[in-house]
Amino acid sequence: MEKPVTTPGLVTRSDRVDAWKVSASMPVHYEIQVCDDAFGLGNTALLGHAGQRPERIRRFVVVDANVLALHGDRIRSYFAHHGVEYALHAVQVDETVKSLDTATEIVRALDAFGIDRRREPIVVIGGGVLMDIVGLVANLYRRGTPVVRVPTTLIGLVDAGVGVKTGVNFNNHKNRLGTYFASSLTLLDRSFLVTVDRRHIANGLAEILKMALIKDARLFDLLEEYGPRLLDEKFQGTTPALERAASEVVQRAIHGMLEELQPNLWETELERVVDYGHTFSPTVEMHALPALLHGEAVCVDMALTTVLGWRRGLVSTGQRDRVLAVMRSLELPSWNALLEPGLLAEALADTVRHRDGQQRLPLPAGIGEAVFVNDVTEDELAVAVDDLRRLGSAQEAVRA
Repeated sequence: MEKPVTTPGLVTRSDRVDAWKVSASMPVHYEIQVCDDAFGLGNTALLGHAGQRPERIRRFVVVDANVLALHGDRIRSYFAHHGVEYALHAVQVDETVKSLDTATEIVRALDAFGIDRRREPIVVIGGGVLMDIVGLVANLYRRGTPVVRVPTTLIGLVDAGVGVKTGVNFNNHKNRLGTYFASSLTLLDRSFLVTVDRRHIANGLAEILKMALIKDARLFDLLEEYGPRLLDEKFQGTTPALERAASEVVQRAIHGMLEELQPNLWETELERVVDYGHTFSPTVEMHALPALLHGEAVCVDMALTTVLGWRRGLVSTGQRDRVLAVMRSLELPSWNALLEPGLLAEALADTVRHRDGQQRLPLPAGIGEAVFVNDVTEDELAVAVDDLRRLGSAQEAVRA
């Protein structure tokens, strides 16, 4: 484990003789690696931590129960081959169990195994929900235990696996309890996507589409051209052209996300373009559980805000129709019955509280750029909802 080094700070007296002010900082470093086969017997990334390889290797491994059923033999064989003393803690996980109860169950199992938090990182193998929970556990356990992430879903690869936020849901609010805590290492292995069902691949594509709409027109073009085939083949690169497309789509999505996160890891700047699709979706998602996946709720939010942008002249009719067409081609929803003005006003009010009293709502400006607004009204939302419903009905009629 790389030893944290604090930057020399200051201890100064205030104007009072019996008061002091302390100032210190600690740099954050974390690494993300593309890895073709994280559990290949020749791959040692999970064994050494920041280049250190102790003689006795121990790992506490938290794994999605479904991943364990599908890949358990490969995971066990890897650790056995390398003589690792390990414990596997399986969690049957989805958004409905993203809670403190699940986190404390993991802590109990971790306590039973016992680790040296200085050099025995927790390993988490699973999707974004599990990584969020385990990240919170790692941050809280003895005030910080290293964690290595192996995302197994597309949304984990391009979104949850590259940032520093952890969290659990609480009191029917999404990620109401959480922290900022960087994993030491994330290994991105697309081979896991083979066993991910089609709907969850589409779920991850929603977060990729987000980056395309607010930051990367080239990424949007790739999704428009190759998206349905990438969905069909689960990003496995079954032809040279699809391998190039899959690799570029994933890399552009991750690089764009990191460009936005790196200068603002603790979200001190509240105008964040990566909040696009996350203004109304947290409330819609929690009310819809378990019917909507996270990316699906984000896509509904993006469809609504695309229409808001169109009504304000930020998005042309042609661009609006292209965006909605790509959503359909990626098998993502652009509509949900929960889209009604009262709930959306409630969602916006909650977002305003979260964003220090202002909406700071990112809207698309064409394809590949965004602007922030602070003046969306409930009446404007009602009109946009009607527009979106009408557009969806028209498309259904065309397909029929």
